[in-house]
Amino acid sequence: QVQLVESGGGLAQPGGSLRLSCAGSGSIFSINAMGWYRQAPGKERELVARITSFGSTNYADSVKGRFTISRDNAKNTVYLQMNSLKPEDTAIYYCNVVLSTVAARSHFLDVWGQGTLVTVSS
Repeated sequence: QVQLVESGGGLAQPGGSLRLSCAGSGSIFSINAMGWYRQAPGKERELVARITSFGSTNYADSVKGRFTISRDNAKNTVYLQMNSLKPEDTAIYYCNVVLSTVAARSHFLDVWGQGTLVTVSS
């Protein structure tokens, strides 16, 4: 069994900051890419940021220069530092991890967190 537990969401004012964390636990053997997606009300889920096992990153144009994704491989954790938040950043944020388990070391799975709500409002 593998679990992703997210934390760090909440209410922030425009221009403020929040830091999201997503920690993997269970029988993880290896982790490939890690990322954050978001889904605003009435909209489709979209990629926010992604980081590969080599540390290469890519960001949605709407968050470039404001958000930073990072990972701690020793802790199986991915972070999203969100600065200069805007009301349009309001959404449920989901972490996504591509990983393999101890039972199937060469078979990679796409695992999602439960989501954490970020609300940007004055």
